[in-house]
Amino acid sequence: MPDHPIVHIEFSAADLQAAAKFFTDLFGWKTEHIPGMNYVTYEAPPGPGGGLSPVDGEMFKPGDVIVYVQTDDIVATLTKAEALGGSTVQPKTDIPGFGWFGLFRDPTGNRIGLYTPKAE
Repeated sequence: MPDHPIVHIEFSAADLQAAAKFFTDLFGWKTEHIPGMNYVTYEAPPGPGGGLSPVDGEMFKPGDVIVYVQTDDIVATLTKAEALGGSTVQPKTDIPGFGWFGLFRDPTGNRIGLYTPKAE
């Protein structure tokens, strides 16, 4: 079975710029607003890093945290999660220039992200 490391942790944020400043001032994390997206990434050495997603009341509510696990095949992993009692929240979706992600809920209701990086 291939490794499935945690590669990204995403926090919800009511104000992305204020949240980025908070984590930079508190932990010294480097943050970067992704041009063309309402999203901020952070680096938390030695890792994993992650991102800040805007609170929108639907996909992200205050206090939401999503852990992303790397997989070689998002579709197969979502299918297996469903077979084990989970449910797909977001099918495999392109992140232009970065790779792909998907989301599922485990049988308890936790949202878990999947990520496959773009081949280099």
